[in-house]
Amino acid sequence: MSDWTGKRFEVEVGAVAHGGHCVARAEGRVVFVRHALPGERVVVAITEDKGGSFCRGDAVEVLVASPSRVEPPCPVAVPGGCGGCDWQHAAAPEQRRLKGVVVAEQLSRLAGLTWDVEVEELAGGLSHWRTRTRLAVDRAGHVGFRAHRSHRVVPVDDCVIAAPGTVDVLAGREWTPGAELEVSVDATGRTHASELLPDKGRLRSGKPVLKPHRVLGSSVAVEQAARREWRLDAHGFWQVHPDAADVLAEVVEQWSGVTEGDTAWDLYAGVGLFAAVLAGQVGPQGTVVAVESARRAAEDGAENLADLPQVRVFAGKVEDVLASGDLPSPEVVVLDPPRKGAGRAVVEAIVARTPDRVVYVACDPAALARDVASFASHGYELSRLRAFDTFPMTHHVECVALLTRMSGAVE
Repeated sequence: MSDWTGKRFEVEVGAVAHGGHCVARAEGRVVFVRHALPGERVVVAITEDKGGSFCRGDAVEVLVASPSRVEPPCPVAVPGGCGGCDWQHAAAPEQRRLKGVVVAEQLSRLAGLTWDVEVEELAGGLSHWRTRTRLAVDRAGHVGFRAHRSHRVVPVDDCVIAAPGTVDVLAGREWTPGAELEVSVDATGRTHASELLPDKGRLRSGKPVLKPHRVLGSSVAVEQAARREWRLDAHGFWQVHPDAADVLAEVVEQWSGVTEGDTAWDLYAGVGLFAAVLAGQVGPQGTVVAVESARRAAEDGAENLADLPQVRVFAGKVEDVLASGDLPSPEVVVLDPPRKGAGRAVVEAIVARTPDRVVYVACDPAALARDVASFASHGYELSRLRAFDTFPMTHHVECVALLTRMSGAVE
């Protein structure tokens, strides 16, 4: 089969797919098309062809437009431009509808469930919400974002989705060519930025280890959520949408089902957001076990929750801490795993303790669906699901799932 890279085809755009693109067919092959919407007729330029049954491309001309198509507000959210935003060419309701379709499709395909998914809008609209981001520096020392599936840097002066105090602070300055930049703005409005350079001679997973070279602001951020103030690594994990932490904490609080004296687990706990919520519910006589693999985050969590003696913080991989067996059995398990999901080993360690409920916070629909299927094989059914548009303009979506132990489930 010849390499199609660079070729153009006129195609009918089909359904949305996980990953920020839609599915089309050209001469019998599947083409994953970016910058298109379902139902459109477009000219697609093939950008990547590794052989096999599918290739990738960009819609470079729209012949028949969807009623939901809008003009992207960012000049580099175009074919060949920045790879950060997937849906700037779609109206806000359509963005959320597409994300709901993807979540439902993954639950159907990977977990065998039929579920209507409505993605809920957060306050603030589509722009200027992202409080934490990572940029690259081109050969001329200008900041930018990488093109889709490429190392090429697209220079920017600003960013439509970035919160004030992030990209706008870095643009216009000279930076070291080839560096990467981490920037965040915390709840106090303070900017924190680090210029990262490769540490020569050190590799991690085949890639150079990056070390801070120049720092703006403090290394400690101050955030506010769940009626508490949080101090944490300025570039450590925290929800990037300013309303996300509070919204997710409220759902965990509503669905946990724990009462005074109960035991709860908070796995992949970060700096302890959900652990704090659970601690308030179980009270001084209860127990909350918080497990976090990143030592700095675990240490920050222990400090943030020092006023809650019912919380025990463990630093270590979740599967390793659970394998120790030295934990009280919980009534509820809350988990917020990384994008790859919890995985079968963690699911099996959880169900071995027969909690009544599992509250699963997920940033990837496919990983969520796979883990929901694993829980189902051990007698836990999906009872409730909410999805939130915590990443407007992108294909990412945050879900919270409630899994309940079915009567008669084998222990």
